[in-house]
Amino acid sequence: MSRRLTAAALVLAGVGLLGAAPAPAPSPTPQAIADPVRAAQYWLDDYGIRDAWATTRGAGTRIAIIDTGVARGPAELSGVVAGADFSGLGSPDGRTPVGAVDAAHGSLVASLAGGRGTGPDTGVIGVAPEAELLSLSLSFGAAAATPFADQVAQAMRWAVDHGADVINLSFTTNTLDWPQSWDDAFLYALEHDVVVVVAAGNRGSGTDRVGAPATIPGVLTVGGVDRAGKASVEASTQGITIGISGPSEDLLGVSPQGDTVLWNGTSGAAPIVAGIAALVRSAHPDLDAANVINRIVKTATPAAGASGPRDPLYGYGLVDAAAAVSQSVPAVESNPMGDLKEWIRLYRRADAEPAPVPTTEPVAVPPLPAADAATRPTTPLLPSEQTLIYGTLPLSLATAAGILVALGVTAATRRIRSARAQRVLSSST
Repeated sequence: MSRRLTAAALVLAGVGLLGAAPAPAPSPTPQAIADPVRAAQYWLDDYGIRDAWATTRGAGTRIAIIDTGVARGPAELSGVVAGADFSGLGSPDGRTPVGAVDAAHGSLVASLAGGRGTGPDTGVIGVAPEAELLSLSLSFGAAAATPFADQVAQAMRWAVDHGADVINLSFTTNTLDWPQSWDDAFLYALEHDVVVVVAAGNRGSGTDRVGAPATIPGVLTVGGVDRAGKASVEASTQGITIGISGPSEDLLGVSPQGDTVLWNGTSGAAPIVAGIAALVRSAHPDLDAANVINRIVKTATPAAGASGPRDPLYGYGLVDAAAAVSQSVPAVESNPMGDLKEWIRLYRRADAEPAPVPTTEPVAVPPLPAADAATRPTTPLLPSEQTLIYGTLPLSLATAAGILVALGVTAATRRIRSARAQRVLSSST
Protein backbone atom coordinates (compact mmCIF):
# COMPACT_ATOMS: atom_id res chain seq x y z
CA MET A 1 0.00 0.00 0.00
CA SER A 2 1.43 3.37 -0.94
CA ARG A 3 1.90 5.92 1.82
CA ARG A 4 1.68 9.69 1.65
CA LEU A 5 4.67 11.49 3.20
CA THR A 6 3.54 14.48 5.24
CA ALA A 7 5.13 16.82 7.78
CA ALA A 8 3.98 17.48 11.33
CA ALA A 9 4.58 20.33 13.74
CA LEU A 10 3.55 19.29 17.24
CA VAL A 11 3.98 22.10 19.76
CA LEU A 12 2.04 22.70 22.97
CA ALA A 13 2.60 25.43 25.56
CA GLY A 14 2.84 24.71 29.28
CA VAL A 15 3.05 20.95 29.15
CA GLY A 16 4.73 20.38 25.81
CA LEU A 17 4.79 17.39 23.50
CA LEU A 18 8.23 17.35 22.05
CA GLY A 19 7.79 17.10 18.29
CA ALA A 20 9.36 20.17 16.72
CA ALA A 21 8.96 21.96 13.40
CA PRO A 22 9.09 19.92 10.16
CA ALA A 23 12.38 19.58 8.34
CA PRO A 24 13.27 19.04 4.67
CA ALA A 25 13.05 15.46 3.46
CA PRO A 26 16.39 13.63 3.83
CA SER A 27 18.35 12.79 0.71
CA PRO A 28 18.28 9.15 -0.43
CA THR A 29 20.94 6.80 0.94
CA PRO A 30 23.38 5.20 -1.50
CA GLN A 31 22.00 1.72 -0.86
CA ALA A 32 19.47 0.59 -3.38
CA ILE A 33 16.54 -0.20 -1.09
CA ALA A 34 13.23 -0.59 -2.83
CA ASP A 35 11.14 1.22 -0.24
CA PRO A 36 12.03 4.91 0.16
CA VAL A 37 10.47 5.02 3.64
CA ARG A 38 12.71 2.28 4.95
CA ALA A 39 15.69 3.83 3.17
CA ALA A 40 15.08 7.17 4.92
CA GLN A 41 15.42 5.63 8.41
CA TYR A 42 19.11 6.48 8.65
CA TRP A 43 19.28 5.83 12.39
CA LEU A 44 18.88 2.10 11.88
CA ASP A 45 22.43 1.97 10.47
CA ASP A 46 24.03 5.07 12.01
CA TYR A 47 23.20 4.01 15.58
CA GLY A 48 23.91 0.28 15.30
CA ILE A 49 20.29 -0.83 15.39
CA ARG A 50 20.44 -3.19 12.40
CA ASP A 51 23.57 -4.77 13.88
CA ALA A 52 21.80 -5.24 17.22
CA TRP A 53 18.98 -7.06 15.40
CA ALA A 54 21.41 -9.89 14.72
CA THR A 55 21.10 -10.61 18.46
CA THR A 56 17.56 -9.50 19.30
CA ARG A 57 14.61 -7.52 17.98
CA GLY A 58 13.07 -6.97 21.40
CA ALA A 59 11.04 -10.15 21.87
CA GLY A 60 9.83 -10.74 25.40
CA THR A 61 9.83 -7.08 26.43
CA ARG A 62 7.07 -4.50 26.87
CA ILE A 63 7.31 -0.74 26.24
CA ALA A 64 4.69 1.61 27.71
CA ILE A 65 3.96 4.72 25.61
CA ILE A 66 2.50 7.31 28.01
CA ASP A 67 1.34 9.93 25.53
CA THR A 68 -1.77 10.96 23.60
CA GLY A 69 -2.72 7.40 22.68
CA VAL A 70 -1.62 4.97 19.97
CA ALA A 71 -4.18 4.71 17.17
CA ARG A 72 -5.72 1.56 15.79
CA GLY A 73 -5.55 0.83 12.08
CA PRO A 74 -2.05 1.31 10.70
CA ALA A 75 -0.14 -1.94 10.33
CA GLU A 76 2.94 -0.34 11.88
CA LEU A 77 1.04 0.16 15.15
CA SER A 78 -0.23 -3.40 15.49
CA GLY A 79 2.16 -4.17 18.35
CA VAL A 80 -0.10 -2.66 21.03
CA VAL A 81 -1.33 -5.42 23.35
CA ALA A 82 -3.10 -3.39 26.06
CA GLY A 83 -3.77 0.12 27.19
CA ALA A 84 -5.89 2.52 29.22
CA ASP A 85 -7.10 6.12 29.16
CA PHE A 86 -6.35 8.50 32.03
CA SER A 87 -7.74 11.68 30.53
CA GLY A 88 -11.43 10.80 30.58
CA LEU A 89 -11.54 11.86 26.94
CA GLY A 90 -10.29 8.76 25.14
CA SER A 91 -11.49 5.19 24.91
CA PRO A 92 -10.94 2.75 27.81
CA ASP A 93 -8.24 0.86 25.90
CA GLY A 94 -6.14 3.99 25.30
CA ARG A 95 -6.31 3.55 21.52
CA THR A 96 -8.32 6.69 20.71
CA PRO A 97 -5.90 9.60 20.16
CA VAL A 98 -6.59 12.53 22.50
CA GLY A 99 -6.08 16.18 21.60
CA ALA A 100 -7.15 18.61 18.88
CA VAL A 101 -3.65 19.43 17.59
CA ASP A 102 -1.35 16.83 19.10
CA ALA A 103 -3.45 13.68 18.76
CA ALA A 104 -0.95 12.10 16.35
CA HIS A 105 1.91 12.41 18.82
CA GLY A 106 1.46 9.08 20.63
CA SER A 107 1.25 7.18 17.35
CA LEU A 108 4.43 8.79 16.02
CA VAL A 109 6.29 7.95 19.23
CA ALA A 110 5.07 4.34 19.25
CA SER A 111 6.08 3.76 15.63
CA LEU A 112 9.68 4.75 16.38
CA ALA A 113 9.90 2.56 19.49
CA GLY A 114 8.17 -0.58 18.23
CA GLY A 115 6.73 -0.05 14.74
CA ARG A 116 6.10 -3.23 12.73
CA GLY A 117 6.57 -1.84 9.22
CA THR A 118 4.20 -2.74 6.42
CA GLY A 119 6.31 -5.66 5.28
CA PRO A 120 9.74 -7.23 5.80
CA ASP A 121 11.49 -4.32 4.07
CA THR A 122 8.79 -1.66 3.79
CA GLY A 123 7.21 0.98 5.99
CA VAL A 124 8.34 2.54 9.26
CA ILE A 125 9.94 -0.02 11.51
CA GLY A 126 10.68 0.62 15.16
CA VAL A 127 13.89 0.00 17.03
CA ALA A 128 12.35 -2.98 18.86
CA PRO A 129 9.84 -4.35 16.30
CA GLU A 130 9.12 -7.48 18.34
CA ALA A 131 8.50 -5.71 21.65
CA GLU A 132 4.94 -5.43 22.91
CA LEU A 133 3.52 -1.92 23.33
CA LEU A 134 1.16 -0.43 25.92
CA SER A 135 -0.91 2.61 24.93
CA LEU A 136 -1.67 4.97 27.82
CA SER A 137 -3.53 8.09 26.73
CA LEU A 138 -3.31 11.46 28.47
CA SER A 139 -4.72 14.89 27.77
CA PHE A 140 -2.17 17.70 27.52
CA GLY A 141 -4.85 20.39 27.40
CA ALA A 142 -7.25 21.90 29.91
CA ALA A 143 -10.31 19.86 28.91
CA ALA A 144 -9.61 16.78 31.06
CA ALA A 145 -11.39 16.48 34.39
CA THR A 146 -8.33 14.91 36.00
CA PRO A 147 -5.33 17.21 36.54
CA PHE A 148 -2.41 16.42 34.28
CA ALA A 149 -0.06 15.58 37.15
CA ASP A 150 -2.53 12.99 38.44
CA GLN A 151 -2.94 11.52 34.96
CA VAL A 152 0.81 10.95 34.73
CA ALA A 153 1.06 9.45 38.22
CA GLN A 154 -1.83 7.06 37.55
CA ALA A 155 -0.45 6.06 34.15
CA MET A 156 2.99 5.32 35.61
CA ARG A 157 1.53 2.95 38.16
CA TRP A 158 -0.76 1.29 35.60
CA ALA A 159 2.19 0.69 33.27
CA VAL A 160 4.23 -0.92 36.04
CA ASP A 161 1.32 -3.09 37.18
CA HIS A 162 0.77 -4.28 33.59
CA GLY A 163 4.27 -5.51 32.97
CA ALA A 164 6.15 -2.60 31.43
CA ASP A 165 9.90 -3.15 31.18
CA VAL A 166 10.43 0.30 29.69
CA ILE A 167 8.32 3.48 29.99
CA ASN A 168 8.65 6.28 27.42
CA LEU A 169 7.69 9.88 28.27
CA SER A 170 8.03 12.30 25.34
CA PHE A 171 6.81 15.48 27.02
CA THR A 172 8.02 18.24 29.30
CA THR A 173 6.49 20.57 31.87
CA ASN A 174 9.07 23.30 31.07
CA THR A 175 9.88 23.59 34.78
CA LEU A 176 12.76 22.12 36.77
CA ASP A 177 10.62 20.83 39.64
CA TRP A 178 7.68 18.44 39.56
CA PRO A 179 4.50 17.74 41.51
CA GLN A 180 5.10 15.90 44.76
CA SER A 181 2.67 13.20 43.61
CA TRP A 182 5.25 12.19 41.02
CA ASP A 183 7.73 11.26 43.75
CA ASP A 184 5.84 8.09 44.62
CA ALA A 185 4.79 7.32 41.04
CA PHE A 186 8.30 7.48 39.59
CA LEU A 187 9.79 5.76 42.63
CA TYR A 188 7.19 3.02 42.16
CA ALA A 189 8.47 2.45 38.62
CA LEU A 190 12.15 2.61 39.52
CA GLU A 191 11.77 0.29 42.51
CA HIS A 192 9.84 -2.19 40.34
CA ASP A 193 12.80 -2.45 37.96
CA VAL A 194 11.41 -0.37 35.09
CA VAL A 195 13.64 1.71 32.80
CA VAL A 196 12.08 5.19 32.48
CA VAL A 197 13.16 7.11 29.34
CA VAL A 198 12.33 10.82 29.07
CA ALA A 199 12.76 13.41 26.30
CA ALA A 200 14.87 16.47 27.14
CA GLY A 201 12.68 18.95 25.24
CA ASN A 202 13.16 21.17 22.19
CA ARG A 203 14.40 24.70 22.05
CA GLY A 204 12.39 25.22 18.86
CA SER A 205 9.19 24.47 20.81
CA GLY A 206 9.99 27.09 23.44
CA THR A 207 11.78 24.81 25.92
CA ASP A 208 15.01 26.64 26.68
CA ARG A 209 16.04 24.33 29.54
CA VAL A 210 15.53 20.72 30.46
CA GLY A 211 12.34 20.41 32.51
CA ALA A 212 10.54 17.73 34.50
CA PRO A 213 10.12 14.82 34.18
CA ALA A 214 13.60 14.87 32.59
CA THR A 215 15.02 16.35 35.81
CA ILE A 216 13.85 13.49 38.04
CA PRO A 217 16.75 11.41 39.40
CA GLY A 218 16.92 7.88 38.04
CA VAL A 219 15.28 8.50 34.64
CA LEU A 220 17.32 8.27 31.44
CA THR A 221 17.03 11.70 29.84
CA VAL A 222 17.59 11.82 26.08
CA GLY A 223 19.03 14.81 24.23
CA GLY A 224 18.90 15.20 20.45
CA VAL A 225 21.52 15.54 17.71
CA ASP A 226 21.37 16.32 14.02
CA ARG A 227 22.36 14.04 11.12
CA ALA A 228 26.05 14.90 11.69
CA GLY A 229 25.91 13.95 15.37
CA LYS A 230 26.05 17.51 16.68
CA ALA A 231 23.74 18.84 19.37
CA SER A 232 20.57 19.98 17.66
CA VAL A 233 19.94 23.72 17.86
CA GLU A 234 16.16 23.59 17.48
CA ALA A 235 15.19 19.95 17.97
CA SER A 236 16.68 19.51 21.43
CA THR A 237 17.36 21.24 24.71
CA GLN A 238 20.62 20.71 26.53
CA GLY A 239 21.34 20.44 30.25
CA ILE A 240 23.23 18.60 32.94
CA THR A 241 20.52 15.95 33.45
CA ILE A 242 20.96 14.53 29.93
CA GLY A 243 22.23 10.97 30.09
CA ILE A 244 22.42 9.97 26.43
CA SER A 245 21.86 11.50 23.00
CA GLY A 246 20.06 10.17 19.94
CA PRO A 247 18.84 11.40 16.56
CA SER A 248 16.19 14.12 16.74
CA GLU A 249 16.10 15.47 13.16
CA ASP A 250 14.64 14.07 9.93
CA LEU A 251 12.74 11.34 11.75
CA LEU A 252 9.86 9.33 10.30
CA GLY A 253 6.78 8.23 12.18
CA VAL A 254 3.26 6.94 11.46
CA SER A 255 0.16 9.08 12.00
CA PRO A 256 -3.21 7.73 13.19
CA GLN A 257 -4.38 7.87 9.58
CA GLY A 258 -1.46 5.70 8.42
CA ASP A 259 0.53 8.52 6.80
CA THR A 260 4.30 8.55 7.06
CA VAL A 261 5.23 11.78 8.82
CA LEU A 262 8.54 13.62 8.76
CA TRP A 263 9.22 15.26 12.11
CA ASN A 264 11.89 16.60 14.46
CA GLY A 265 12.35 16.58 18.21
CA THR A 266 13.48 14.66 21.24
CA SER A 267 9.98 13.17 21.21
CA GLY A 268 11.50 10.93 18.54
CA ALA A 269 14.94 10.56 20.09
CA ALA A 270 13.45 9.25 23.34
CA PRO A 271 11.50 6.29 21.85
CA ILE A 272 14.56 5.34 19.80
CA VAL A 273 16.48 5.04 23.07
CA ALA A 274 13.49 3.34 24.73
CA GLY A 275 13.57 0.77 21.92
CA ILE A 276 17.29 0.23 22.52
CA ALA A 277 16.56 -0.30 26.22
CA ALA A 278 14.08 -3.00 25.18
CA LEU A 279 16.74 -4.64 22.98
CA VAL A 280 19.15 -4.71 25.93
CA ARG A 281 16.50 -6.17 28.24
CA SER A 282 15.63 -8.79 25.65
CA ALA A 283 19.28 -9.78 25.15
CA HIS A 284 20.08 -9.65 28.88
CA PRO A 285 16.91 -10.59 30.78
CA ASP A 286 18.89 -11.04 33.99
CA LEU A 287 19.92 -7.36 34.15
CA ASP A 288 18.06 -4.96 36.41
CA ALA A 289 17.03 -1.49 35.23
CA ALA A 290 20.12 0.20 36.66
CA ASN A 291 22.41 -2.06 34.68
CA VAL A 292 20.36 -1.69 31.51
CA ILE A 293 20.80 2.08 31.76
CA ASN A 294 24.46 1.61 32.64
CA ARG A 295 25.06 -0.46 29.50
CA ILE A 296 23.44 2.22 27.36
CA VAL A 297 25.48 5.10 28.78
CA LYS A 298 28.79 3.24 29.15
CA THR A 299 28.79 1.98 25.55
CA ALA A 300 27.88 5.37 24.03
CA THR A 301 30.04 6.83 21.29
CA PRO A 302 31.86 9.93 22.58
CA ALA A 303 30.54 13.08 20.92
CA ALA A 304 32.95 15.35 19.10
CA GLY A 305 33.81 18.33 21.26
CA ALA A 306 32.30 16.87 24.44
CA SER A 307 33.84 18.06 27.69
CA GLY A 308 34.39 15.27 30.17
CA PRO A 309 32.72 11.87 30.47
CA ARG A 310 29.26 13.43 30.90
CA ASP A 311 28.71 16.55 28.86
CA PRO A 312 25.73 18.94 29.27
CA LEU A 313 25.16 18.85 25.50
CA TYR A 314 25.40 15.10 24.93
CA GLY A 315 25.34 13.33 28.28
CA TYR A 316 27.62 10.29 28.04
CA GLY A 317 27.58 10.44 24.23
CA LEU A 318 25.66 9.12 21.22
CA VAL A 319 23.72 5.94 21.79
CA ASP A 320 25.07 2.77 20.14
CA ALA A 321 22.54 -0.06 20.07
CA ALA A 322 24.93 -2.78 18.91
CA ALA A 323 27.47 -1.96 21.61
CA ALA A 324 24.79 -1.71 24.31
CA VAL A 325 23.52 -5.17 23.40
CA SER A 326 26.83 -6.96 22.79
CA GLN A 327 29.73 -5.34 24.64
CA SER A 328 30.98 -6.57 27.99
CA VAL A 329 30.12 -3.98 30.64
CA PRO A 330 30.93 -4.35 34.37
CA ALA A 331 27.89 -4.49 36.60
CA VAL A 332 26.96 -1.59 38.88
CA GLU A 333 25.12 -1.46 42.18
CA SER A 334 23.28 1.80 41.62
CA ASN A 335 21.56 3.72 38.85
CA PRO A 336 24.08 6.04 37.13
CA MET A 337 21.26 8.57 36.61
CA GLY A 338 20.81 9.11 40.32
CA ASP A 339 18.78 7.95 43.30
CA LEU A 340 15.24 9.31 43.53
CA LYS A 341 14.68 7.81 46.99
CA GLU A 342 17.70 9.65 48.35
CA TRP A 343 16.56 12.87 46.66
CA ILE A 344 13.18 12.53 48.34
CA ARG A 345 14.86 11.95 51.70
CA LEU A 346 16.97 15.07 51.31
CA TYR A 347 14.52 17.50 49.76
CA ARG A 348 11.06 16.41 50.87
CA ARG A 349 12.05 17.01 54.48
CA ALA A 350 8.57 16.61 55.92
CA ASP A 351 8.67 12.93 54.92
CA ALA A 352 12.40 12.42 55.28
CA GLU A 353 13.86 9.36 56.92
CA PRO A 354 16.60 9.70 59.57
CA ALA A 355 19.94 10.73 58.15
CA PRO A 356 22.27 7.81 57.39
CA VAL A 357 25.08 7.02 59.81
CA PRO A 358 28.35 8.57 58.55
CA THR A 359 30.72 6.05 57.00
CA THR A 360 33.92 7.86 58.02
CA GLU A 361 36.20 6.22 60.60
CA PRO A 362 35.29 7.32 64.16
CA VAL A 363 37.79 9.22 66.31
CA ALA A 364 39.36 7.00 69.00
CA VAL A 365 38.02 7.77 72.49
CA PRO A 366 39.53 6.32 75.77
CA PRO A 367 37.18 3.79 77.36
CA LEU A 368 34.90 5.11 80.04
CA PRO A 369 34.66 3.40 83.46
CA ALA A 370 31.94 0.81 83.75
CA ALA A 371 28.70 2.19 85.13
CA ASP A 372 26.94 0.73 88.12
CA ALA A 373 23.67 -1.00 87.52
CA ALA A 374 20.60 1.12 87.97
CA THR A 375 19.14 0.83 91.47
CA ARG A 376 15.80 2.45 90.77
CA PRO A 377 13.50 2.96 87.83
CA THR A 378 14.04 6.01 85.68
CA THR A 379 11.31 8.39 84.60
CA PRO A 380 11.35 11.84 82.98
CA LEU A 381 9.40 13.07 86.04
CA LEU A 382 12.14 12.10 88.55
CA PRO A 383 15.66 13.60 88.78
CA SER A 384 18.51 11.51 87.49
CA GLU A 385 22.04 11.33 88.89
CA GLN A 386 23.18 13.79 86.25
CA THR A 387 20.45 16.30 87.06
CA LEU A 388 21.23 16.00 90.75
CA ILE A 389 24.95 16.65 90.17
CA TYR A 390 24.69 19.31 87.51
CA GLY A 391 21.29 20.80 88.22
CA THR A 392 19.62 20.24 91.59
CA LEU A 393 22.75 20.32 93.84
CA PRO A 394 24.18 23.59 92.48
CA LEU A 395 20.74 25.14 92.62
CA SER A 396 20.32 24.02 96.23
CA LEU A 397 23.71 25.47 97.25
CA ALA A 398 22.94 28.75 95.53
CA THR A 399 19.57 28.89 97.24
CA ALA A 400 21.10 28.22 100.70
CA ALA A 401 23.69 30.91 100.19
CA GLY A 402 20.96 33.34 99.18
CA ILE A 403 18.96 32.53 102.29
CA LEU A 404 21.98 33.11 104.57
CA VAL A 405 22.68 36.44 102.95
CA ALA A 406 19.06 37.45 103.35
CA LEU A 407 19.07 36.47 107.04
CA GLY A 408 22.25 38.47 107.62
CA VAL A 409 20.79 41.52 105.96
CA THR A 410 17.60 41.18 108.02
CA ALA A 411 19.54 40.91 111.31
CA ALA A 412 21.69 43.90 110.47
CA THR A 413 18.62 45.93 109.62
CA ARG A 414 17.02 45.06 112.94
CA ARG A 415 20.16 46.07 114.89
CA ILE A 416 20.29 49.42 113.13
CA ARG A 417 16.61 50.09 113.86
CA SER A 418 17.10 49.11 117.57
CA ALA A 419 20.05 51.47 117.98
CA ARG A 420 18.08 54.34 116.45
CA ALA A 421 15.19 53.67 118.80
CA GLN A 422 17.48 53.80 121.88
CA ARG A 423 18.96 57.12 120.77
CA VAL A 424 15.50 58.60 120.32
CA LEU A 425 14.47 57.39 123.78
CA SER A 426 17.58 58.81 125.46
CA SER A 427 17.09 62.22 123.88
CA SER A 428 13.48 62.38 124.97
CA THR A 429 14.38 61.68 128.60
